[in-house]
This record gives sequence, structure tokens and C-alpha cells, in this order.
Amino acid sequence: MKAVGLFRIAHLVYAADAVATGPSDWRSVGLLAAVGAVTLLLYGSALLRGWFHPRWVWADVLLTGCVFPWVAVVAIGEGSAVEPHGWLMVQALSSAAAAVVALGLRGAAWAVLLLLSTSLSVYEVVARPTLPALFDHFTAVVEAAALAGAGWWYLRRQGSRLDLAQERAVVAETARARQAERTAHHAALHDTVLATLTAIAAGRVDANAPAVRDRCAREAAYLRRLVQAYEEPPPHSGLPAPGTIAWAALEEAARSAESLGLKVTAQYDAVPELPQEVAHALAAAVSEALNNVHKHAQTPLAYLTVFGSADGIEVAVADRGIGFDTSDQSHRRAGTGLRRSVHGRMAAIGGRAEVDSRPGEGTVVELRWPA
Repeated sequence: MKAVGLFRIAHLVYAADAVATGPSDWRSVGLLAAVGAVTLLLYGSALLRGWFHPRWVWADVLLTGCVFPWVAVVAIGEGSAVEPHGWLMVQALSSAAAAVVALGLRGAAWAVLLLLSTSLSVYEVVARPTLPALFDHFTAVVEAAALAGAGWWYLRRQGSRLDLAQERAVVAETARARQAERTAHHAALHDTVLATLTAIAAGRVDANAPAVRDRCAREAAYLRRLVQAYEEPPPHSGLPAPGTIAWAALEEAARSAESLGLKVTAQYDAVPELPQEVAHALAAAVSEALNNVHKHAQTPLAYLTVFGSADGIEVAVADRGIGFDTSDQSHRRAGTGLRRSVHGRMAAIGGRAEVDSRPGEGTVVELRWPA
């Protein structure tokens, strides 16, 4: 679009120079202004839309290439406007180029045929050029159309190749990230679940001991969350594929809270890929919310819910503990953990945090990114 626009600008500069250096004639000035107005409509709408609208391309072909030359014949007669390669007739070159780019093969063929037919009929009436001059003009129009078509084809092919290469790079990077995450999970499973099962199978620990049972419960919860995280969303659901960075960061926050004795029931739904700084800030806010449950809620159980969408992510940390009065000023002064570690972290990444709590009814901390 920009290349064709520069082509038209070059023709307009040539036309302006021809009108300015020629005999003073308001009719030529008016025709030049009309060509400029059509050009402004065509390329102005293309800049706003991001592409040529076929309606305006046809308007340019019919007005600039077909109607205005006959207006010049009637109003001016012979002169620099309608002679072979005259300033008005050369506008057909950029009209043909725009038609090739915007109208497709059939539409471009009809447009070029109209432009050539108009040139032939105008020259026969006014200039009666020699065959070489007529051939030169026809060749120039056809070459302009051919070059525009070849350039458009080349740019589209290169763009398709670039898109394909980028898609392959994204797929490869996603596969690499997933493989790295699987390796990390395998190492974690070896150090936790497998080590526990091996110790129990070898008889080195008492499987009924409270500490061993608590550890088995934590590791079973971890396995359930791990399986759940890799469940793909339903086909055509519009949800993103499970994100490895965000899931790993949130899972680390949950396991850290479990190591303190808090039982975390987690539910993950299509966790999206997030920027690393966003994932870490979100996990830190979740960790602080879980720590608050452990320290203040007087309940051994917390609920972590994560929902992914095409727009971002929503996370909720809930408990059924003693709750508190969110309007209590003394609590607000003491609640630096929520203010700095939760609200502050979410605000820093362009997210939002909300706390809903009532005495005796538990607490819900909701995190959203983006806000």
C-alpha cells in the first residue's frame, strides 16, 4: 500500500510541475485538484482501514483514469494533460498498480483494460500519436501493473514465510519450556513421592506414623494438582493451553504453605502462559495470602482456585476460618502483609487484589491480572 502510494505521489509531483510551468489555466488547476481529492479519498481511507477498499480503487480507476481525461478533452482540448505521457494520462500507471494490489486478478485485468481503452480513444480524438508513442504508453501501464503484482506476490510470500518461521519458533520454545518443566517435575517426584514410597516399601519407616501419613497426604495432593495442570482444555473452548511458568510458580507457593502444616486444596483451570515477572509476583501474592490463612484464620485448610481465560488469569485464595472485619482501622494498620505483599505486588504488575472477609465467615482473597 505504501509503495503504491509513493508511486501516486511521484505522479502528482510530476503533474504539479507540469501545471505550474505551463500556461496559466484554471481548468488544469481544477483537474489537478480533482485528481488530488480522489487520491486523498483512496489513500486516506486505506491508511484508516489498513488496506485499500475496492470501492475507492474503482473510483480512482474510473475517475482519474477514465473520466478526467475526457473532461480534459472537452474543457481544454489538446495540451500537456492528454498528450502521450501527459501529466493527467500518467496517473493511469498508479491507478493500475493500486488495482492489481486490491482487486485481484480478474478485477485488475478489467481495470487495466479500461485504462488502456481510455488512453487509446483519447489519443485518437486529440493527439493522434505515432505508433511508438502509443506503444510506450501502453507498455508503461502494463509494466506498472506487472511490477505491482510481482511486488505484492513477493511481499505476501515473504510474509507467509516469516509467519511460518515465527509459529515454528513459538512451538519449539513451548516444547522446550514444557520439556524443562517435565524434567523439573520428574526431579521433584524423585525427591518426594518416589523417595517416600521407596522408604515405605523397604520398611525403613512406619507407614502408619502420623508424620509419614501427613507427608503422603501432601504428596498425593501434589500429584493430583500435577495431573490436573496438564489436562488440556476442551477443543475449541477458546482457553489457552496450560502455562508452565505460572503453574510452577503457583504450585511452589502451595507446597511452601503445605510445608508449614496448612492443607491446600487446589483447582487449576487452563492456566495460561504469563510473563515471568507476572507469574512470580502473582505467586508471591498467593504465598502471602496462604501465610495469612496459616497464621490468622485458625483453620488447617485453604482453597486455591486458578482460572485462565483469553484475557488473563484470576486466582482466589479462600478459607473458612474466623475471618475479620475489613472496615476495622486497627486491622488495616496491622495488615501490612495484605497491603504490601498482596495489593502492592498486584498493582506493580498491572493487576488488582480484593479481600472479602467477615467475622466468623472466613476470608476470600481474589487476584486478577490484568486489572
